Amino acid sequence: MPSTPFPLYSHFPALARIPRMALGRFPSPVERLTEAAAGGALWVKRDDLNAPAFGGNKVRALEFLLGSVQPGDEVLTVGGEGSTHVLVTAAMARELSARTHAIRWTHDMNPTAQVVAERASTMCERVATTASPLTALLRALAMRATRRVHWIPLGGTSPLGMLGHVNAGLEIADQVRAGLLPTPTRIVVPLGSGGTTAGIALGVAIAGLDSTVVGARVGPRIAVNRARVLRLARATARLIQHVTGERVPNVTRDRVHVVHDVYGGAYGRPLPRSREGTELLRQHTGVRLDDTYSAKAFTAALELARRGDGPTLFWLTFDARWMQED
Repeated sequence: MPSTPFPLYSHFPALARIPRMALGRFPSPVERLTEAAAGGALWVKRDDLNAPAFGGNKVRALEFLLGSVQPGDEVLTVGGEGSTHVLVTAAMARELSARTHAIRWTHDMNPTAQVVAERASTMCERVATTASPLTALLRALAMRATRRVHWIPLGGTSPLGMLGHVNAGLEIADQVRAGLLPTPTRIVVPLGSGGTTAGIALGVAIAGLDSTVVGARVGPRIAVNRARVLRLARATARLIQHVTGERVPNVTRDRVHVVHDVYGGAYGRPLPRSREGTELLRQHTGVRLDDTYSAKAFTAALELARRGDGPTLFWLTFDARWMQED
């Protein structure tokens, strides 16, 4: 176990029995953007710095999802062709001397997604590409039935993986108590498979933090919505209750909000109005955003912050450091 405090274990010591591989460096820092830059009280949660390399929100889930992986194991996962989840899974599995087999599907690609896809292809031992998410999931199901593989679900989104994001919500509460930032009126995150949003919302509820979690939708509304986030939060709460025997607060509907107008019309398709925010953040922090997730979420965060109705915290889920080194 890492030497740094892990708030999840402070709240629920029994969860330390669940296998976990210490892949990240926590807590990740928070920074404030000046009012001149943001037009309001806007803070950034630097989850891009939560690992020595290939950081971001996926590291939190993979600590638990790869907790029982052994050298030589084969890890199987699925994702879009430009999936950061596939890339980070392969990178972390490689650190553990495991091999990754990824099944991906085609979608609208942007320049960053193309670079991610190329790097992931070099880090996975095997990559297959299909025409749709359904086909990819069916192929993964067949492989799981016929081979011994360690399954990592789409986006790392499962109750087990979301324990890492519950810890993230508790981490923010600790940083608020330490005076590192004020209580955010809202915490803005990209909303794709839903695990990050749901886990943070549950962590915030457990901590009693008076914040709303805002998911910036990056996928089709039929699959990416508040109802799914609430279901995932409930499933994770049930896991915690099952392991610990302790009561876990519910995430109520009024504590989760979804911004739909940053989607851009297709997964992976850039949002033209995100260019202002992307350039602003690059100038003031040197941070590079990706068009699939973080640029859309930052656009939502910036627009909400400029309303001036309380502090906004933008959760930076994409680590671009490896791209800048190339």
